[in-house]
Amino acid sequence: MAVQIPYVREIEFEYGAADQVSPLIRRVVAENPSAFTYKGTGTYIIGRGKVAVIDPGPMIDAHVEALMRALKGETVTHILITHTHSDHSPAAAPLKKLTGAKTYGYGPHGSGHKGEDLKVEEDGDMGFVPDVEVRHGDIIQGEGWTVECVYTPGHTSNHMCFALREEKALFTGDHVMGWSTSVVSPPDGNMREYMASLRLLLQRDDEIYWPTHGPAITDTKPFVRAFIAHREEREAQIIEQIKAGRTHIKDMVPEMYAAVDKRLHPAAARSVFAHVSGMVEDGRLVTGGAPRLDAEYRLA
Repeated sequence: MAVQIPYVREIEFEYGAADQVSPLIRRVVAENPSAFTYKGTGTYIIGRGKVAVIDPGPMIDAHVEALMRALKGETVTHILITHTHSDHSPAAAPLKKLTGAKTYGYGPHGSGHKGEDLKVEEDGDMGFVPDVEVRHGDIIQGEGWTVECVYTPGHTSNHMCFALREEKALFTGDHVMGWSTSVVSPPDGNMREYMASLRLLLQRDDEIYWPTHGPAITDTKPFVRAFIAHREEREAQIIEQIKAGRTHIKDMVPEMYAAVDKRLHPAAARSVFAHVSGMVEDGRLVTGGAPRLDAEYRLA
């Protein structure tokens, strides 16, 4: 029986409006809906008076203007970036210019791969460099709020979640979303790191997740366990595909993702590539040379 992920997809909002979603959290959703962003990028504002902004979003003037309306009369003290995809970090630049706030993040795009080329994918925001680099366990404090940095590489090598201690809330970026699984696309995405980052969340006591896309997740640990089981099921499917003679990713994807919109099959192929790369690394699969998207894979 296929793993059933308890998706949560219902979300009420108005583009450009600042919705109070909890005592300390407001959300402004950018109008950039797509097959990868769901209804759009949700930018979060923490606190009142002296506030932090999490994931300012894409470079859309109307969204930056909506943020500034929401922040009228307040002081932005911190701009926090979960990771550097183009729907998350680019608006940090105009927001920083308008507010004077410093940016905080793990590092530039690809920086989780030490000593390697940072230009790892087309959708990366290569222009973002945080003013302050943060690491796992770092604490960021503001007026009436405290944020803990939780390093969760996998979706990208520089992915950082942020935990609001006062509400036992975790801003999960694209690491865990309620509406969809996360795309893990090599070379910057890494499935083994992603799985380890999921298991890390099981050790925490967060009571609610606020993803950058879609609604909050309130049943946190069962949801993460379902994500882990789903990924393990995908790897079992890959083994079955190879046993059936489909040894190339392009032949596996139509079978494994038959129920998924074909427009997403290229992204699915990248996800399968992430899986097989990890399976080669741990010795379950073999291929000629380094793993490639177009390589042939066989059971070890």
